[in-house]
Amino acid sequence: MLVILLSAKMFNYKASSSFATLIHLSEEPKKVKIPTDNYYNSLSFADENIPVGDSRIKAKMKKALKEHSHSQLQTSKLHSQASKWFPVIEPILAKYGIPEDFKYMPLVESGLKGGVSPKGATGYWQFMPGTARGFGLRVNSEVDERNNIRKSTVAAAKYLKSLYRIFDSWTLAAAAYNIGEGGLRRQINRQNQDNYFKMKLNRETASYVYKLISMKEIIENPARYGYTSKASKLLAKADTKKKPAFMFSIAKGKPLGDEKLRL
Repeated sequence: MLVILLSAKMFNYKASSSFATLIHLSEEPKKVKIPTDNYYNSLSFADENIPVGDSRIKAKMKKALKEHSHSQLQTSKLHSQASKWFPVIEPILAKYGIPEDFKYMPLVESGLKGGVSPKGATGYWQFMPGTARGFGLRVNSEVDERNNIRKSTVAAAKYLKSLYRIFDSWTLAAAAYNIGEGGLRRQINRQNQDNYFKMKLNRETASYVYKLISMKEIIENPARYGYTSKASKLLAKADTKKKPAFMFSIAKGKPLGDEKLRL
């Protein structure tokens, strides 16, 4: 009887030890990539870099990147849509002299799936009826060319080019696309400020360019933000150079110089 009890106790101890080991292994900290200040300072849209040394701007950029990570969106459909439509969009933008980064705009606007917004904007580029007609699209009870990817991209390119002529800045052109030319003009005059990143705008417009930069990042560097689908890998920016010094791996839970940079 004593032998049986001792054996049971030993089994119990081994089982408990194995379970404890299993828990310990499952809680082993995963290695994650931590962006440093140099990483945030390298981000840009249409060759316009975000201002350096501004903690408020960095916080907004960090928030936008986190919101576009796979852990938040839980979808790789954006990469699938991009791989399908970017070959159509890119040459049209190039033809009209629009920076290639604007190909991310319809991903932010509609997920490159079209649809109608609560305000009545429609199509891949989410044109309002009046603006669409003003840039050559037919919109009536029988035809709505806002849903034609080629024609709507031509119209968007013409519209963006006209906005750039007015504001002489691609980030402001993007902001004007969102808020409207008149609305942005009023804010520039009221604030005596024409740097998008330093302006105070409504919530949607204030985050708009940050969303475009974030979309660009998850498409070009998908693995960094948790995207691992086949389409994601195909769209990833080719990286044949040595890894940048400002990206490094650490074990979660170990000391970190700037904990606020964790995504």
